[in-house]
Amino acid sequence: MSLSHFDERSGIVACETSWGRWWQTVTEVFIEIFVEEGTRGKDVHISIRPKFIECSVQGKEIFKGELCRTVVPDDSTWTVEEQKRIVILLTKAEPASFEKFWESLLIGQFAPDPWLKLEMMKKLDLERFQIENPGFDFSSAKLSKCYDNMEPTVMSSEDK
Repeated sequence: MSLSHFDERSGIVACETSWGRWWQTVTEVFIEIFVEEGTRGKDVHISIRPKFIECSVQGKEIFKGELCRTVVPDDSTWTVEEQKRIVILLTKAEPASFEKFWESLLIGQFAPDPWLKLEMMKKLDLERFQIENPGFDFSSAKLSKCYDNMEPTVMSSEDK
């Protein structure tokens, strides 16, 4: 089962922003920017470096800053879809683990609220389980795991 199939069946956990939303998988970060209908590729300027990204449309800055973690610029792409949405795919330089979880898109900007952060962490855990156990379907699984202070700890049978 490919990762995209996992996302298609289990849905995404996205952090909403004023310009769109972003979400992450074990290996990638997706950014979706809602733009004026009729936007074409020539209207868009996106620069992706290992720790930095900037995006502007028709000369207006959408966002610019230091990424939360490092990406591989040569493997990262962007496209204008249906002339009303820009989708940026950033390839993570290091696969996600709890320590590699993206706390925000940019340092100090676009961080999920605590509940959404927890849901993002659960989603990544399920995706990792799916990768480690390809014969099973974890797309609708629920975790019986406790994230105290946002650090994962497995619940013992006495805690349930």
